[in-house]
Amino acid sequence: MIERFPVWAPGEHGMERRRVYIYLPDEYYEKPKRQYPVLYMFDGHNVFYDEDATYGKSWGMEQYLQKSGRKLMVVALESSRAPDYGRLKEYAPFSFTTEETGGIIGNGDITMDWIVHVLKRTVDTQYRTKADRRHTFLAGSSMGGLMTLYGLLAYPEVFSRGAALSPSLWIDAEKVKAMIRHARVKRNTVLYMDYGALEFADHPHSRSLFAEVSALLIEKRVLLNSRIVPRGTHCEASWEKQIPFFMKTLFE
Repeated sequence: MIERFPVWAPGEHGMERRRVYIYLPDEYYEKPKRQYPVLYMFDGHNVFYDEDATYGKSWGMEQYLQKSGRKLMVVALESSRAPDYGRLKEYAPFSFTTEETGGIIGNGDITMDWIVHVLKRTVDTQYRTKADRRHTFLAGSSMGGLMTLYGLLAYPEVFSRGAALSPSLWIDAEKVKAMIRHARVKRNTVLYMDYGALEFADHPHSRSLFAEVSALLIEKRVLLNSRIVPRGTHCEASWEKQIPFFMKTLFE
């Protein structure tokens, strides 16, 4: 089952009203003493319902969870819909400049701080979660994939595992690599990271950058499952097909 509630989350011009989607196992209210691990996901409007998704196709996460029988909660926060690259600013852990976007002031640190200190505390208070690091995960795609990588490295005491699908490493390769080099990684940090084979044509040097980032993470002793998806593309339909792969990494 999926519950929804409104929150006030930080936006570019102050606090903005957003929706949070929370998936609960069907047994949640039947077993009042049981606690559950929690997966926090970015771009929450794209996670469950096609009618809410930006491009009319969601990840279909509820269908996967129902079919697989995985016993966990999924907390998915809707991203900024503000014009002038509101989502990019919200999900960028650092400022960057590209020919397409111009200068983008990254507010990803503010976003992640709010998720950890407000959203997570709210969820842990109102629901029966396993709130410790071992049972708290992150997942996202594109800029949400980059935020997953950032959150796992910046808050190692909160998150133990993550799944970064098609992460937007290209926005500033040197800053991404510096972020990894300067991170203090905790033992048993696990990351699933993939890239669609057909995506490599989208940005110059993206194949070599993916390899470099994978190598840096391994040097940091991250337990990395790095994968190139055959015929994979940059869209929810492709990411939906990767759910079984990253869920296995999160729970093995």
